[in-house]
Amino acid sequence: MKREQNAERQEGGSLLEALRIDRTQLTQEELCRRCGIPLRTYARWVSGETQGRPTISQVKALCRELGVSIDELPDDFGPIVRSHSQEEGE
Repeated sequence: MKREQNAERQEGGSLLEALRIDRTQLTQEELCRRCGIPLRTYARWVSGETQGRPTISQVKALCRELGVSIDELPDDFGPIVRSHSQEEGE
């Protein structure tokens, strides 16, 4: 839950961005370069403009650079989508 709250405050709520910010000192550009991901592609993933479809080598690199297992990578790289009922509960 805490990680989700952090993600909502950081970069539009992307859990991938929350991992980058919480676990590394890397900029988006540095992470992308190390993982072989075009910066614009990464930006589209975390903004929710497109669904993340990283290659196997990109997934491995993301895990390595973020210091996480594959199970800790979010299933969706875009912003957390809150339902209307979740917003009413606040």
